Amino acid sequence: MKTSSPQSTLLLSKWKRIRKQYQLYLFLFPTILFFIVFHYIPMYGVTIAFKNFMASKGIMGSPWVGFEHFERFFSSYKFSTVMWNTLIINLYELIIAFPIPIIMALLLNQVANARFKKLVQTVTYAPHFISVVVIVGMLYLFLSPRNGLLNQLIVWFGGEPVFFMASAEWFKTIFVFSGVWQNAGWSMIIYLAALTAVSPDLHEAAVVDGASKFQRILHIDLPSLLPTIMILLILNIGSFMAVGFEKIYLMQNPLNIGSSEVIQTYVYQTGLLSAQYSYSAAVGLFNSVINFILLVGFNQLAKSLKQASLW
Repeated sequence: MKTSSPQSTLLLSKWKRIRKQYQLYLFLFPTILFFIVFHYIPMYGVTIAFKNFMASKGIMGSPWVGFEHFERFFSSYKFSTVMWNTLIINLYELIIAFPIPIIMALLLNQVANARFKKLVQTVTYAPHFISVVVIVGMLYLFLSPRNGLLNQLIVWFGGEPVFFMASAEWFKTIFVFSGVWQNAGWSMIIYLAALTAVSPDLHEAAVVDGASKFQRILHIDLPSLLPTIMILLILNIGSFMAVGFEKIYLMQNPLNIGSSEVIQTYVYQTGLLSAQYSYSAAVGLFNSVINFILLVGFNQLAKSLKQASLW
């Protein structure tokens, strides 16, 4: 008598479960359809990275050129500058901007005064809702060499005013710290929500044992936050090569271009302004592939270290 394999039995069991709960799976259908129509079908357009795109012939009719556009990018004099700026800005953000919401959440969680806690949360959330255009306008205003608040303080202490927004040396610092000011409070929400899951009994037992607040943060709160930190770190690594285009483009000017030119702005310049669609598609595809490799690699690393992972 022929017996079915364990794999086929498992598959049959799954299929029966799907048939039994088909109404739930029907709810997924509109979402799946949306992703197929608007996210997967348009992917055929990425083939122009391997073609010499001609608008008159369309994507399908344009001639294939293989990896010519990729080779052109790798041999371009812009390659080292663009890659360096993209990597340094992202590393700067990862080192400075990523831990600050964690530290803020750990400290705020120890505050007993509920009204003060809400005040701090409101004050730190608020900048997240300001438009990027307004944020950059505020930066130009506050950092103006003539009337800017910061330069007024520098002059008051006997220094010389600095034109921060036109300085290549200051660009990365201004970009990262203005991002911290705008988004740290918003990012803190996730960590505060994760901290609410920590049992108060652990803290009470630690207090009875004589643990200080710092010791409770170190040995109770921080380990409880670790899975959330790992998941968000993996997601951040997955978009490591993607710097926010809007803000960096608005802050960019001819005087700081050596420090502010990143892959996204380079793609915009070559693709839309210079109409080199195939070349810019190749650069954009290279960026996406690097992000994908980093995401999969870091997720596997987290799994091998027995930490929380995406899959």
